[in-house]
Amino acid sequence: MKTLNIGILAHVDAGKTSLTERLLFEAGVIDRLGSVDRGDTQTDSLELERRRGITIRSAVVSFVTGGTRITLIDTPGHSDFVAEVERALRMLDGAVLVVSAVEGVQAQTRVLMRTLRRLGIPALVFVNKIDRMGARDLLADVRAKLAPRTVALSTVTGLGTPDAVSTPSLPADLAEVLADGDDAFLESYVEDRADEAACRAELARQVAHGDLHPVLYGSAITGTGVGALVTAMTELLPSAERTGAGPLHATVFKIDRGRAGEKIAYARLHSGSLAPRQRISFYRGETELTGRVSAVRVAGDDDVALAGDVAQVRGLREVRIGDRLGSPGAADRGVFAPPSLETVVRPVRPEQASALYAALTRLSEEDPLIAVRRHGHDVSVRLYGEVQKEVLRSMLAEGDGIDVTFEQTRTLYVEKPVGRGEAVEDLDPEQRLYFFATVGLRVEPGSGVTFGLSVELGSLPLAFHKAIEEAVHATLEQGLYGWEVLDCAVTLTHTAFYSPLSTAGDFRKMTPLVLMTALRQAGTRVHEPVHRFELEVPSNAVSAVLLKLADLRAVPGEAVTGTTSSTLHGTIPAEHVHEFEQALPALTQGEGVFLSEFAEYRPYPGPPPVRGRAGHNPLNRREYLAQVARR
Repeated sequence: MKTLNIGILAHVDAGKTSLTERLLFEAGVIDRLGSVDRGDTQTDSLELERRRGITIRSAVVSFVTGGTRITLIDTPGHSDFVAEVERALRMLDGAVLVVSAVEGVQAQTRVLMRTLRRLGIPALVFVNKIDRMGARDLLADVRAKLAPRTVALSTVTGLGTPDAVSTPSLPADLAEVLADGDDAFLESYVEDRADEAACRAELARQVAHGDLHPVLYGSAITGTGVGALVTAMTELLPSAERTGAGPLHATVFKIDRGRAGEKIAYARLHSGSLAPRQRISFYRGETELTGRVSAVRVAGDDDVALAGDVAQVRGLREVRIGDRLGSPGAADRGVFAPPSLETVVRPVRPEQASALYAALTRLSEEDPLIAVRRHGHDVSVRLYGEVQKEVLRSMLAEGDGIDVTFEQTRTLYVEKPVGRGEAVEDLDPEQRLYFFATVGLRVEPGSGVTFGLSVELGSLPLAFHKAIEEAVHATLEQGLYGWEVLDCAVTLTHTAFYSPLSTAGDFRKMTPLVLMTALRQAGTRVHEPVHRFELEVPSNAVSAVLLKLADLRAVPGEAVTGTTSSTLHGTIPAEHVHEFEQALPALTQGEGVFLSEFAEYRPYPGPPPVRGRAGHNPLNRREYLAQVARR
């Protein structure tokens, strides 16, 4: 049997959850259609998802058609849950991008298509809701705003009426469109050798390579056009034969909890096989862990998972999102930027403070990017936007019985070194508190956070080297002003140990003192996250929009004026994005379209904002030694 993993992606309210429900119904997996409005769909399992009619967490469901098992991953549409989308994208063989025929191509849809094209993930575009009043043909918009090379593979009669019908059809100019994308096919077209079979084969090849994007029309509610979409999935997107060849290599992209609170890991197998009662190694960075798999489910059945499958894996109590099962492989780089906002969470009942921290820590295993942080009695989490507050509030109340309040959301800044600094700490028995270790470090600007050696690797036991490196990365989570330090090159310059007294703990505790001394000598500058934006507004609203952008420290380029609207590109500090989004409808009579994504970090223009430190403070030597040196 072949396997095909498909992501269903869309802007919020485009109808992708309803489409997933229709696909399962047509395949016979369910015998009754659920409704987003009624809150009884298969893939929206959280109470808040059912109540609000939005997808918050990726859902995984499967069905079989024509010898191919299609696994659907229904992803969130709201931009606040972009981390869920990122994890799903890594697992896909292809994608269906759902666009509403009524609302048209929206901002988040453009971000998603841009990401799919950048990653080379082949995608079909499904124009949904053709039976709704106000529906229109979006082919020109799709070409202008999503992908220039598109081809419509269906026609619609009765567009915008309840009787709308979508019929599969190949366009008359298909051969010309295909010839424009491939020289070899162009030659066969010119020589009149491009028959229908050749066209279909070339269509599948170009789609699979992400060079061409088919557009299909239909309605998830009435079911018209959905059969043609399934056919397009199996014929045009690249499937693979299930095989157990090679060593096990799989990636965990989702964590759920069973009824008893046990972890259920969702993993995509890239090679090898995975069976119940199998003992495996799994990797987090360079760290190797082991566990025994108690159960494996593929497409709802107890089974052995093979390469190409998405499997539910039970029994790995220490597993987390992003872990690689079987072999280390290469760590995945982020597709989207990490959250740039933060908020403090407090329990309504103070006696639940410990329970709140435990619950948030558990949730951070299911969504690592929320990054739980404790500062004194306060607990903070990272966010992409305000909607996530409501999600966390609901999950904590329903899952743990904890009612919470949130402080006002604040921006997450970063620090970068501006110069060079060095420091060395030796064993000093004259002090009352000391460590059996010598550590010297140099800090200077770099690209990313790197750790290098100017001492011989054999000068210390390997465990001591690892302890220093791990402590460096942990310490750089809080710089001189309390923010994470980026673009910092750290070099180990001096080492010594004192056998048999030295332990890895001595080096782990000494390193923060040395590193922060060197960092203070180098100096850091606080940087703020900045988004690039694309803005389309009515031409008569440009002046008002520019004034608002200036108030928010945005830097717009020159407006490109069209017949009735103007387009602006520029940058805006992340802390003002939400405020501008809220102001835009009033400035443009509801006709403005704003699209933004993280661009870079830039030096903060005013006095550096300071963030309270969490944990031990190596910037205060006396306090730090009193806290960590228990001799």
